[in-house]
Amino acid sequence: MPCETRLKPKQTISERAAEVRKSVEALMQGLSTGKVTVKVGREGGIVFVGDWNRDGVTDACAYRRIMGPQGSTLARLKIAAAEHRAGRQVDRKALAAGVHSHDGGLSWYDGH
Repeated sequence: MPCETRLKPKQTISERAAEVRKSVEALMQGLSTGKVTVKVGREGGIVFVGDWNRDGVTDACAYRRIMGPQGSTLARLKIAAAEHRAGRQVDRKALAAGVHSHDGGLSWYDGH
């Protein structure tokens, strides 16, 4: 994953990968308890809003991990519910292009 290669000083890739896993696990726990919610933007971007330790993990990276084999079914259901509320699905092309939000989904940026 690209977010696993954004190393901190004197950090190994395996240490970073462990941090990313821990952060996404905290996110999935937050989704299950309701401390974190999901929003989908009109261009298909995704944002996770609430109390979780990002540790430098982007919403796009977290989404990709959740949707992969290591993701929880409940987290996927929360994302599906957010897509339903928004009337659109998360667009992987938009994620790859860098569509993101810094304010909990109030405004969206195209990554440029």
